[in-house]
Amino acid sequence: MNKLDGKVVVITGGAQGLGESHSRLFAELGARVVITDVEAGAGFKLAQELTAMGYVASFQELDVRDEANWSQVIEQVLEQHRRIDVLVNNAGIYLRTPLEETSAQQFDKLMAINVKGTFLGCKAVAPVMRAQGGGVIVNTGSIAAMVANLDGEVAYCASKGAIKMLTKAIASDLAGANIRVNSVHPGVVNTPMAADFFKDPDLARELLGTTLMKRAAAPAEISQAIAFLISDSASFMTGSDLVVDGGFTAV
Repeated sequence: MNKLDGKVVVITGGAQGLGESHSRLFAELGARVVITDVEAGAGFKLAQELTAMGYVASFQELDVRDEANWSQVIEQVLEQHRRIDVLVNNAGIYLRTPLEETSAQQFDKLMAINVKGTFLGCKAVAPVMRAQGGGVIVNTGSIAAMVANLDGEVAYCASKGAIKMLTKAIASDLAGANIRVNSVHPGVVNTPMAADFFKDPDLARELLGTTLMKRAAAPAEISQAIAFLISDSASFMTGSDLVVDGGFTAV
């Protein structure tokens, strides 16, 4: 028996990068995966591929900044599956721009997707999970919530630091409803978001920084950590920060 057998798992940003890795692994582990993303083409394609492989997967288009869109998606998921066991708030964007060159519009957009999107997701699933007797939420942070390792990450660090504390506060609010809420904080991961860094050896060394393992993580290594958090094996974890960074923040 797989450790996610039968669990209904909603993943934001689930069609690309880390989200795609999560969608694939959780489906393999027996979950009923609901992929959400703003990229409808990629989302439908991934859902169709997983379904053709014999897994249970579907796609819902979602802009995480839009509360009404969240309500629509939750309604559709409940119509299809009758419950939501897990929400993985994975959707996010990256910005590396010096402080003086970061516009208010850029800052607002990044915070709206990374932070407001996470908040709205938690808010949307909380009454569903409360009514069904429990659930699990995992929010995606970053080592940027703990260390400002690269210059120009003012807005990005602010967003990921906010997610770290948002997670703890929501965990406190929802503990009485048997809803566990944790955050995962990846280090450097070999995804399209980091592709430009790895094209240049000097930039790659700068990005890896103090990573003790001297390499980037494969996306699956982050997905495995989240699979643990959303499984019953992590039943005594809530309000926790799970750092998966190859030792970046150890020194």
